[in-house]
Amino acid sequence: MAESKSLRVAYGEALEQLGASNGKIVVLDADLAHATMTCLFADKYPDRFYNMGIAEANMVCAAAGMAHSGLIPFVSTFALFGAGRAYEQIRNSVCYSRANVKLGLSHSGLCVGEDGGSHQAVEDIALMRVLPGMTVLVPCDPIEMVKAVNAAVHINGPVYIRVARPVCDCITKEDAAFIPGVANVMRNGADVSIFATGLMVSQALKAALLLEEKGISAAVVNFHTIKPLDVATAIEFAEKTGAVVTAEEHSVIGGLGSAIAENLVGKTGAKFAMVGIDDRFGRSGKPSDLFEAYGLTAENIAEKCIGLIQ
Repeated sequence: MAESKSLRVAYGEALEQLGASNGKIVVLDADLAHATMTCLFADKYPDRFYNMGIAEANMVCAAAGMAHSGLIPFVSTFALFGAGRAYEQIRNSVCYSRANVKLGLSHSGLCVGEDGGSHQAVEDIALMRVLPGMTVLVPCDPIEMVKAVNAAVHINGPVYIRVARPVCDCITKEDAAFIPGVANVMRNGADVSIFATGLMVSQALKAALLLEEKGISAAVVNFHTIKPLDVATAIEFAEKTGAVVTAEEHSVIGGLGSAIAENLVGKTGAKFAMVGIDDRFGRSGKPSDLFEAYGLTAENIAEKCIGLIQ
């Protein structure tokens, strides 16, 4: 089995490896290289690394200019600062001009932990998803993170990669396909479908095992791409099982649950429920305690499933 590691480490390692084969790749960071792990690229290719300081808006604009010059810039900082503080620049300098900029934003969601609600970006997917032309990738483990970085290089246009902080077990296989816009079926089922993304994919798989003990057959689908969404797979499983529960470490407003609901409404009669962060900010605490407090658990997913089919 592949090594367990933080997704931010996998992100930094993927950039370092790509740097050897693609001289067009440059990396920009906002004085957080040892947190985002772009330091691995900086150590290997110092002439292609730019520490822009605590100036996220300037960093994004510089990246857009580099992209229009034929380079492939990867921009990294914390998700709150990148998706939030530099939002106008991402909208106007990157997306509006279709600049080939990749945003690898780290420390997303509640899993930031003790840094608390001021640093926990629980709205970043919503902000990035609404931007025209933006691809949104949310890898679930270190293996998918490497695949997401490699896939981003081959997408001609803006890409947002959501990078989580905690050490994660590998729950996908090295030889599994990773195609942006195509969801991966992790487990088939007949009674209910669990659509999950990011760190909640592992919780969804655990929920399926809990449901199996009760004689309930649950499918688990990994939506590693929020945009473009795999609508065909969503509809297929919604029709097959008649019940859908979404699971995400993000606000229930504007994230995976919203995207699925928008595309199922009027097309299937499936019952529907969401597991995510209700209309509230995060708070300080250990990631495991926060996941428990906000209902981001296998047990809560299983309860939502049972509630739909009983």
